[in-house]
Amino acid sequence: MLTTRITRLLGIEYPVIGGTMMSISNARFVAAISNAGGLGILASAIYQTKQDFSAAVDQVLKLTDRPFAVNLNLFPSMRPIDNTEYLDVMIEKGVKIVETSGHSAPEDLCRRFKDAGMIWIHKCVGIRYALKVEKMGADIVTVVGYENGGATGKLDIGTLVLIPGVVDAVNLPVIGGGGISDGRGLAAVLALGAEAAIIGTRLMLTKECSIHDNLKQALMQASEQETVLIMRSIGSTHRVWNNEAARKCMEIERTNGSFEEVLSVVTGQKARLMYDTGDITAGVVSCGQGIGLCHDIPTVKQLFDRLIKEAQGIFSRFA
Repeated sequence: MLTTRITRLLGIEYPVIGGTMMSISNARFVAAISNAGGLGILASAIYQTKQDFSAAVDQVLKLTDRPFAVNLNLFPSMRPIDNTEYLDVMIEKGVKIVETSGHSAPEDLCRRFKDAGMIWIHKCVGIRYALKVEKMGADIVTVVGYENGGATGKLDIGTLVLIPGVVDAVNLPVIGGGGISDGRGLAAVLALGAEAAIIGTRLMLTKECSIHDNLKQALMQASEQETVLIMRSIGSTHRVWNNEAARKCMEIERTNGSFEEVLSVVTGQKARLMYDTGDITAGVVSCGQGIGLCHDIPTVKQLFDRLIKEAQGIFSRFA
């Protein structure tokens, strides 16, 4: 068994964290990740109202008795989000683990995390940000290298350098990721000093993930070269699968298109259309370079058991 400070602190079986993915990390998927031995994280920003969010938390609690977390999104949004209201719900429902991502959490939120006895995980992109939230009282920090899918930040630092740099800089346990698709990747981030791995792209190719099978099949055929960076021109660089919509976005940016033109292609509404209908040209989908290592569609439990077995085999070989 791979036991670390993070598995003990969070009360999880495996040092595997499910990355928060917009429109994907819903109640059912989060419960499946937690039931498989990892930590599922509910994406609160999926839910349009406090009432919808409250119902989602209730659903997770109904579907699993294992630890899970809720992500509070601190990135700027086209739809204003009142995280204080969502935190009210979390405290009322007894949620014990909170993840923040994006800008540093406001002092008032941090204080409420501590007053409620929550474990606070903050996801950031570099050493100076990790040091800042350590001073603010974070319990765990998450960093992902440049290979990752979704927001890549502005630093463009790879996993092999970023993780040990952060581990050396802070006194907190670190969750590390960026391109983790199998047990070799899990063993690698643990060897770099992280105490758990965060996985996003690989989890999209599981049976419980709610995206359309057309998209799963297409991603399963993709190579490590089939991701691109978009939205750098508007200060929000994302790594996505290189489909028709991504290429359209790149062309708009190449010709100095407006913010509104970029948004018309990358809007979450079009991504959800792709997830629901299977039209793989409809929108963009966050996707890491590790997609080139994803060749099947197991259950989440099968995937996690395999990751752990592979990682344990690697460590035994070098023992």
